[in-house]
Amino acid sequence: MRLAVVFFASAFSVATLALDNGLMRTPPMGWLAWERFRCDIDCEHDPKNCISEKLFTDMADRLAEDGWKELGYVYVNIDDCWASMDRDKQGRLQADPKRFPGGIPKLARYLHDRGLKLGIYGDMGTHTCGGYPGTPLDKIQIDAQTFADWEVDMLKFDGCYSSATEQEQGYPQMSKALNATGRPIAYSCSWPAYQGGLPPKVNYTQLGEICNLWRNYGDIQDSWDSVLSIADWFFKNQDVLVPAAGPGRWNDPDMLVVGDFGLSMDQSRAQMALWAIMAAPLFMSNDLRTISSGARAILQNKMAISINQDPMGVQGRRIVMESSGIQVFWRPLSGNASALVFFSRRNDMPYRYQTSLSKLNYTTGSYKVYDVFTDKTMTLKDSTDFVVSVNPTGVVMWYVSAPAKLSLHQFHNGGKLRGPAYYLHDNAIPPNVL
Repeated sequence: MRLAVVFFASAFSVATLALDNGLMRTPPMGWLAWERFRCDIDCEHDPKNCISEKLFTDMADRLAEDGWKELGYVYVNIDDCWASMDRDKQGRLQADPKRFPGGIPKLARYLHDRGLKLGIYGDMGTHTCGGYPGTPLDKIQIDAQTFADWEVDMLKFDGCYSSATEQEQGYPQMSKALNATGRPIAYSCSWPAYQGGLPPKVNYTQLGEICNLWRNYGDIQDSWDSVLSIADWFFKNQDVLVPAAGPGRWNDPDMLVVGDFGLSMDQSRAQMALWAIMAAPLFMSNDLRTISSGARAILQNKMAISINQDPMGVQGRRIVMESSGIQVFWRPLSGNASALVFFSRRNDMPYRYQTSLSKLNYTTGSYKVYDVFTDKTMTLKDSTDFVVSVNPTGVVMWYVSAPAKLSLHQFHNGGKLRGPAYYLHDNAIPPNVL
């Protein structure tokens, strides 16, 4: 049976409204403290790992010196537990003076001098999730201006200790307040995660107009179960989420935990591949000072990053769910290319999955295929059956190009665009990965 992959036209519309700050036209990339370092503030006994100026300058050094920055990993993001428990005499937030002796402005300068960007964390409730001073409605303007004065480049705005009514007012207000400062500050909203992530409580049209990215779902943990549950939720609800995403407005399934303790190498490749297919922000939360060579190779994979950063910005979809436990995901890419991921939910042994490109709705032609994690290339006719061997909880990821332009009218059915065939063109592999 040929599989029809249907996208709503709005997913491709260049006229879809997005936050008008010109930022994050591709998914943001960088490093975020939370999953790995949480709210460790014991700098006396754990100075290497506590939430402090030193932790963030260490990670900035690694991004700048170990090849991360050149690949696009430019944000260094502070999460909760950075602030003093008290505002200053002018009512402004301030960093904990012992753990951030130079304050946030000094840290911002350190990052900017290295070609990096600083992200900071706030919460629109009375307190942050960790119990630090929040940004209730009457503090939004002063806090937005404070972040701008500090030369912060991104704000993650959480929602602990706030009501649904306060969130409905506060998230749009902070968007306006940030823009009013005149400093380009990317805006990450946790609003939908507090409202169940789905309509009717969540208005994704509005989110795209006020936020650059948003957390839809709960926090990721350093475990395969957590990664899988998040991916399952996103693909189960892809008909709602795919049209919401695009340049400057991204669904955020949360951090990459590749390089921590909970994932095997196969599972690490799976997270990287699925996040790339989802056009997800790539915020690592790990220790870049001690990361293994295997994890580093996955996170620095140029083709996986290229797929994630595709400028067309269309979020991919799950297109096949087999009873064998194999699933197939597809994402259209610019240059009329596409990406495929073959993913195994099995736990027993490598599975040999047989299919053909025509069965995945590719049209007649000869296609050049590049294997993202083995660097091997091959040419496949659409009708030729092939077998991919997929490890348990692992993936095979392909970049697929095609030889010729195709006629649009072949792929319309009832006014809806149909799947991969629409995009395939030009039998070439991007030069940046060769």
